[in-house]
Amino acid sequence: MNCKMKEKKLVRMLHRGFACILCSGILLCTGASSAAAGGKKDVQLKTAEPVPLPEDGSLPAPPPAQIEQDVSRPSYFHDLPSGDPVEFKEVWGYVMVDREYEYDPSMPITDLCYFGVEVDSYGDLEPIPNVSKIKGFKGRTHLVAACSSRSLTHFVLDPKYGVRQNIIDSLAKASRQYDGIQIDYELVPARDAKNFRTFLADIRAKIGKEKWLTVCVPARVKDIKDDIYNYKTLEPLVDRIIIMAYDQHWSTSEPGAVAGMDWCRRIADYSVTVIPQKKLVMGLPFYGRTWQDTSYGKAWYFSGVNRIMNENDMHVIQREDGVPNFTFKTEVTVTGYFDDTYSLVERCRMYQTKDIDRIAFWRIGQEDPSFWPWLKVKK
Repeated sequence: MNCKMKEKKLVRMLHRGFACILCSGILLCTGASSAAAGGKKDVQLKTAEPVPLPEDGSLPAPPPAQIEQDVSRPSYFHDLPSGDPVEFKEVWGYVMVDREYEYDPSMPITDLCYFGVEVDSYGDLEPIPNVSKIKGFKGRTHLVAACSSRSLTHFVLDPKYGVRQNIIDSLAKASRQYDGIQIDYELVPARDAKNFRTFLADIRAKIGKEKWLTVCVPARVKDIKDDIYNYKTLEPLVDRIIIMAYDQHWSTSEPGAVAGMDWCRRIADYSVTVIPQKKLVMGLPFYGRTWQDTSYGKAWYFSGVNRIMNENDMHVIQREDGVPNFTFKTEVTVTGYFDDTYSLVERCRMYQTKDIDRIAFWRIGQEDPSFWPWLKVKK
């Protein structure tokens, strides 16, 4: 075999070897991408197809680089606070049932509130969530009891219906695997203000002083006449009062901050005058809200359908089994307010100036992940 033939054979062998390396690289990249997007079951090994060799005997071009996008990276200039992290004596955090994986043991949390258990249509508690599902937490755990119906709340609180004692007994039994019970009844009817207070007192007596009893209340900036959630009257009945200092603006209100800084400042100024420092826990939101200036997703009169078709220059319909329908595109303005690390630290520092040293976050999993290094628990 002459030199040229040997050289030509060597080049082709190198081509084949390089092609195999390239094919292996493509296969590994595909496998890594699949593993990142799903789980091990999603990764399927595929036979690499050979890379065609160029006719001129040159080396084949390498495959284009694969660019991965970090979807958790903020889409805006993410300015961070300056100075030192904020420190509090107690940091409360809420974890939702079936979202236990959103909690991480590295989070500086002293009190974990497990949300939660509701009252069902028959006046019984729903199944109690097993706190052992929250892995790695070493602090105090609290079962959050809620009732999301105003009428059902009335039947639970008023003793004459026979539901109340059953709920109290069930909560006392559930408290055995927790350090405390938290009552989050946000729809108490006006006539049940006294029933609500005695309900808390009866739970306190049933679970004993070795268990914590806490209550969630809406934000207030002043005394309100005949207030169901009067801070002064509730304070002697519980170990902590968690003030839900959020939803200043809500889904059907005008656009605005979930918890505006000045609004929160006024809540803090009022709260410290009526709740002892040890019992006051100020709630902060991790979530944001969006509003749109036009929404078409609802039921319509015929006249309304005709109006929006005219407004959007829609004059042609289709019929499906005789039923008219249409589709048009339109521009919608979306306004959003949310919290990130900068605003959360600013709000925390403001609360510190009011001598508030206990805070709570609704809820774990919704937060800007860069916030946690800025939060510490006082030793």
